[in-house]
Amino acid sequence: MMSTKENLSKETKRTEAPPPGEAEQAAEAASPAERPETEQATKETTARAEVPLTPQQIEELKGKAAKADEHWDRLLRATADLENFKKRAARERQEATRFANVSLLEKLIPALDNFDMALAAANNTEGNSLESLKTGITMVYNQLKAALAEAGLEEIDASGRPFDPNLHEAVSQQETADVPEGQVLRQLRKGYKLRDRLIRPASVVVAKKPAV
Repeated sequence: MMSTKENLSKETKRTEAPPPGEAEQAAEAASPAERPETEQATKETTARAEVPLTPQQIEELKGKAAKADEHWDRLLRATADLENFKKRAARERQEATRFANVSLLEKLIPALDNFDMALAAANNTEGNSLESLKTGITMVYNQLKAALAEAGLEEIDASGRPFDPNLHEAVSQQETADVPEGQVLRQLRKGYKLRDRLIRPASVVVAKKPAV
């Protein structure tokens, strides 16, 4: 026979353990206020998503989609135009570099023609060929000077001027009492500038006081 304590313990267990399915039924019977807030928010979101769009709203969405497609097409075209412009500009820069001296060469070609004529005259035994050669060379020289001057080339005239180390190159010094010391006594080779930039200094002989 079981003791009184054992009977009481069994009765207590039967009382505390709920029947199968009772917990689930209790949860379902709970009020909405007792359920998690996330469940309520999910239902509200689903309800809003299930609201059908009006024809006007559908048309508005279609219009916005069409505008977005149009803007995208414009962006693609603008990008393509920019790339084409870059390529064209690169080609033009390359062409400009390759043919930068075309204008100058066009002005020098007539000088070459006159050289040809002067040489032909020098080979001609009839008449005064020396005078013809001199005339031809003078013509070529003047044409070359004019073409180079038009391109911005300037001669540096150093004769009789004070020595300037920025423009002149002293090849030697010569004692003399005829000109002041430090003055260019004689120019051996012309100097040239391209506008304000020195291309070649003039080679000169500089005057020096005679030794006492």
